[in-house]
Amino acid sequence: MDRDLGNYRKSYDKGSLSESDVPENPLELFQRWFFEVDTHFPEDETNAMTLSTLGQDGFPKGRVVLLKQFTHEGFIFYTNFNSEKGQSILAYPKVSLSFHWARAERQITIKGTVETIADNLSDGYFESRPRGSQLGAHASNQSSVVPNREALENELKLLEKRFENKPIPRPKHWGGFMVKPVEIEFWQGRANRLHDRIRYQLQDSFDWTINRLAP
Repeated sequence: MDRDLGNYRKSYDKGSLSESDVPENPLELFQRWFFEVDTHFPEDETNAMTLSTLGQDGFPKGRVVLLKQFTHEGFIFYTNFNSEKGQSILAYPKVSLSFHWARAERQITIKGTVETIADNLSDGYFESRPRGSQLGAHASNQSSVVPNREALENELKLLEKRFENKPIPRPKHWGGFMVKPVEIEFWQGRANRLHDRIRYQLQDSFDWTINRLAP
């Protein structure tokens, strides 16, 4: 297979980002951008983000997960702690997150350290999930090899019978991670590939240093 993609072209002209527009705290700018994109493009999954981890095999790996909460401390998502990504995070708790909002011509990349959130917070979120999703968390031994789709469906049926008319508890191997940012970069597409890039870096004083980067 040989396909030349060199003629793919797109001009970026939907916005700009200047130093005078940015607050001292990047979480404020993240919130502003997030809700702008969510308001103007509600059909998209605004909270979809690429999580990149360093695997135990030494290779980096990215996959799309869903952001479920962001606070002044960081960004929270949920997963199976025994999964490939869960084990990678527990072994090497430094990750990156990337949001790509194509129609807004914006990207945000985040470097941060990871820690598990309190059990009661994971319990509360698990209880809010649809019942099918709760059962799925029990049915799937995430990242393990399975013989076929039928094996997963059969496991789900067994669990439906087991928990019929009963509350479904959160599996102990399933819960939330919080990414605490140490660096956040905001990217706004501009004409002639002269994109706006504003980078925040956390200092020992807990203040943020702000710099413009060359595109």
